[in-house]
Amino acid sequence: MTASTPTSATPATGPAATGSASGGLVKSVVELDRVVIRLAGDSGDGMQLTGNRFTSETASFGNDVSTLPNFPAEIRAPTGTLPGVSSFQLHFADHDIMTPGDAPDVLVAMNPAALKANLTDLPGGGLLILDSDEFTPRNLAKVGYATNPIEDGSLEGWQTVSVPLTSMTTDALKESGLGKKEAERSKNMFTLGLLSWMYHRPTEGTIRFLERTFRRKPEIAAANIAAFRAGYNYGETTEAFAVSYEIKPAPMAPGRYRNISGNQALALGLIAAGQRSKLPVFLGAYPITPASDILHELSKHKSFDVRTFQAEDEIAGIGAALGASFGGALGITTTSGPGVALKAETIGLAVMTELPLVIVDVQRGGPSTGLPTKTEQSDLLQAMFGRNGEAPVPVIAPRSPSDCFDAAIEAARIALTYRTPVILLSDGYLANGAEPWAIPAADDLPDLTGAVDFATEPNGADGEFLPYLRDEQTLARPWAIPGTAGMQHRIGGLEKADRTGNISYDPANHDFMTRTRQAKIDGIAHSLAPTEVDDPDGDARVAVIGWGSTYGPIGAACRRIRRSGRSVAQVHLRHLNPMPGDLGDILARYDRVICPEMNLGQLAMLLRARYLIDIESHTQVRGLPFRAAELAAVMQDAIDSTHGAALGADATGGAE
Repeated sequence: MTASTPTSATPATGPAATGSASGGLVKSVVELDRVVIRLAGDSGDGMQLTGNRFTSETASFGNDVSTLPNFPAEIRAPTGTLPGVSSFQLHFADHDIMTPGDAPDVLVAMNPAALKANLTDLPGGGLLILDSDEFTPRNLAKVGYATNPIEDGSLEGWQTVSVPLTSMTTDALKESGLGKKEAERSKNMFTLGLLSWMYHRPTEGTIRFLERTFRRKPEIAAANIAAFRAGYNYGETTEAFAVSYEIKPAPMAPGRYRNISGNQALALGLIAAGQRSKLPVFLGAYPITPASDILHELSKHKSFDVRTFQAEDEIAGIGAALGASFGGALGITTTSGPGVALKAETIGLAVMTELPLVIVDVQRGGPSTGLPTKTEQSDLLQAMFGRNGEAPVPVIAPRSPSDCFDAAIEAARIALTYRTPVILLSDGYLANGAEPWAIPAADDLPDLTGAVDFATEPNGADGEFLPYLRDEQTLARPWAIPGTAGMQHRIGGLEKADRTGNISYDPANHDFMTRTRQAKIDGIAHSLAPTEVDDPDGDARVAVIGWGSTYGPIGAACRRIRRSGRSVAQVHLRHLNPMPGDLGDILARYDRVICPEMNLGQLAMLLRARYLIDIESHTQVRGLPFRAAELAAVMQDAIDSTHGAALGADATGGAE
């Protein structure tokens, strides 16, 4: 079924739902298979809350959902200015979707700044809903509008509906006892009510949410609920909206689902890893955007033997986490790129002491402070090599918000099994984005208790404890908890002697220990499942390889190519160090390999160096995820040129 939008939709087949809510006005219900909505306003207009509530109700209704929050780095940018615009994009459908959408079908702009910042993304004919109360001369002048676009004809290319959202909200709350400014803050709930009517979203969950959130301020709860209901009723009664839209639930496997963001999923995955390994979880962290929500989420779950420590800085956070690992806990630290730089020496210490540690890097745009609230994939080389000396560390990356849960468990598995620090590379898009997540049964999760085998008895031939006598398969050293009788051993950053762990400056020993630590990391590849290749027809000559959050846009682009009758293969990496053992043979099967990344080609460089294959890098660093249409065009060009070259070779008798 071709995706429909409000601008091109036709009434659903069969009897349409109708009503006569406004003077006998009959309103039809149009069935769509998908829609992309973007809410935009000032950073104080509550766009993120509104988007999250709409997302939660949409997920509870059963649609597949993908979101893209986008907000300024400043806590409160100047009101009504372009730097202060905050937006939330939501894509929901009656089928499986992979991205928050390339462009909105519907744009709700709460002020002139929101309109100016987002209008170029709204395709011609798209639905544009404006808060006319905010289009004052003063607000227009702030963003450079010489005339009011609502009145000057410049918006004729779109379906524009001008609604006095602010004044209608204050009118609805005139009996609430709130002042004018306080009442105006509820206009996001009025907007949410209107959209809930337009798209037949459930309302009970939002009302319960408001009652729960403002239970200590019942007058605020009552005002927000009244505004929400007023917006819903306005949709039913106004002549401005003669059509509402219905997107049926998506087919999903039976089970319990919840809407979840990447940071929430990652936090729950770390808790699950603690439960499945029967270890206490300790998080040592310093707040940093966009990783702070993991600290917030984990701090709520003390009942699962989780301890959280908000340290005074990044170095203290990882130092405490490594100390917790030394003491027999699952040590974790969370940060973003600037924090990884500060943690580098302690990561090297964890490599030397060979203790399990999970370092979560929720990547953002850099360098330095860079783009704190925008997404990027530019920390891969830092994760691979950003330490002094030969200090190899496993690196893994989740591919979607819900996949952050499984990636967290996998990071813990590797850390515990191989006694090593592990870097988990999430990013801002995954961290803040959300999608439905099938809640797994606890018994179906990996059992990690086999990776936890604390040393309690001497392991040397003469009855002594040898802290660097390694497991023959994993090359992991024993994990001895401090205070265990007879298990005393040296710890610290100086080079260790093989087996005994004594301080050693011997050149041959240093060479041996360096190579052994590298071999331990390389050996992780033997525990990995075969690499999945998405090549439905098995005849693709072009492959696209990616990692992390590019999975959704690449997958959506591949679907477009296949719907056009062409073949393309998709390979997506979770394990970046070590890479899967079969990857080289897989890439060699294709004539061309394209690698889209939100950096300047870091994975492509690693693949070229390792496999001597001409990986074609396609990059962007705009702080936003790829658009599927852009990637599909890149793939189409590659496929066309590959087939053209093959035809030329056939015409000349074939190539040697």
